[in-house]
Amino acid sequence: MAGPGRSSTRNASLATLVDTNILVYAEDPRDEAKRRQAQIVLTGLIEAERAALSAQCLSEYFNAVTRHLPEPLTRASATVQVRRFVGACDIIDVTPRVVLEACRASAGHQMSIWDALIWAAAKMNGVPYIVTEDAEHGRYLEGVTYLNPFDTRFDLAPLLA
Repeated sequence: MAGPGRSSTRNASLATLVDTNILVYAEDPRDEAKRRQAQIVLTGLIEAERAALSAQCLSEYFNAVTRHLPEPLTRASATVQVRRFVGACDIIDVTPRVVLEACRASAGHQMSIWDALIWAAAKMNGVPYIVTEDAEHGRYLEGVTYLNPFDTRFDLAPLLA
C-alpha cells in the first residue's frame, strides 16, 4: 500500500484514508469547530500510524491551501506541509488500475471522477475507511466505509484501536 511516504509494516485493513477536505479544514480558520475536529482526527490517525493519503489528496491540498484560504499559505510553506504528510502518512499512488476502477465507479455509482479516485485508491489498497465530509456518514461501498468526522455519530476511537 505505501507509496513514497512512510514505509509501513502495518496492515492496510487498519488504515484510514484522509480526504483532502479534512486536510484543508485543519488549516482553515473560517470554521473553528471544523478546524479543531479536523486537527484532532488527523493528529490521532497520524500518531496511531493509521493515516493514509492518496497522492491525489496531496496535490489537491497544495492547490487549496495556496489559493483558497483567506490567508493562503505560501507555496514554500505548503510544500513543507506536504513533505510532513509524506513522512507521516502512508501514501497511496494513483495507478492505472486505480484510475480504471474509479472510471467504473464514477459510471456505476454516479460519483464524480475525483471522488471515485479517492474511493478507488482506498478499495484497491485494502483501506476500509475514508474520512471525508463529501459522503454520507456510514455509507458502505464495495468494502469501503465513509466516515464524516463532523457528523454527531462519528467516533475516532475505533479507528485508533
